[in-house]
Amino acid sequence: MPATSLQALIFDVDGTLADTERAHLAAFNYAFAEEGLDWRWDETLYTELLEISGGKERILHYWKACRSDMIDIDGSGVHDMVSRLHAHKTAAYEALVKDGRVRLRPGVLALLTEAKRENLHLAIATTTSPVNIAALLRTAIGPDWRLNFSVIGDASTAPLKKPNPQVYLQMLKALKLPPQACLAFEDSSNGLRAATAAGIATVITPTHFTASHDFTVALRVRYDLDGVTVDDLRSWHCDAVSR
Repeated sequence: MPATSLQALIFDVDGTLADTERAHLAAFNYAFAEEGLDWRWDETLYTELLEISGGKERILHYWKACRSDMIDIDGSGVHDMVSRLHAHKTAAYEALVKDGRVRLRPGVLALLTEAKRENLHLAIATTTSPVNIAALLRTAIGPDWRLNFSVIGDASTAPLKKPNPQVYLQMLKALKLPPQACLAFEDSSNGLRAATAAGIATVITPTHFTASHDFTVALRVRYDLDGVTVDDLRSWHCDAVSR
C-alpha cells in the first residue's frame, strides 16, 4: 500500500465522537456544589474555558483568573482541591453517560463501522481521562469497544494538552504511519492546531461550544459526519496529499 494512501482515522473524543460538553458542564457544577463552593459555570463562561484543554487545567485556570480571593495557605490546598473537584466531576460525568445523557454524534458509528470493514486503522487521540473515554464508548459501542481501535492516546499517555501535538505524535509512532497516511477528526481550534502541528490533515465537526473557533486550516468543516463515507474521506485525503 502506498505510504500516502489513507490508512488510519484518528479521532478526538469530547465534542467529536460525542457532543459531551453539556454533560461535562453539568458535572463540573455538580462537583463545585459537592465541595460547598459558590462557583457556577454557565454556557457562556464554559465556552470561554474550553480554550483551556483538560479538566483539571480548566478548574485551575478559573481559580487563578476569576477567584483569586481564595488563598492557598500551605501550598498544597490548590492541588488537593483541584484533585477532589476533578474526582467528583469525573464520577458525575460517568453517571450522566450511564443514564443515556450522552450519545455518539450523527454518522460517527456508521463511519467507524465502515472504516473497520475497509481495514482502516482507527485510533483515539484525546487529552481527556481514560475513565471518561471508557464511560462513553462502553455505553455507546459496547463492552468490547476497545477492539475497534488499534491504539489509544489519552491524558494518561500525553500529559501535554492540545494544542500541543504530543498525543498525535504518539499515535503516529504507535501506528507506525506517516502523517500523510492519516486523517484526524476534531471539533475545536486547540484540537485542529494539535493535529496539524503533527502534520495530519483534519476534518472538523464543530459543536455549539466551538462553532466560533478559527478553522481556516481544516481540510473540511462539516456540521457532523452524517452521510460521510470512507470514499468521501479518501477523496478528501487525496485533496490534502496533492496540496
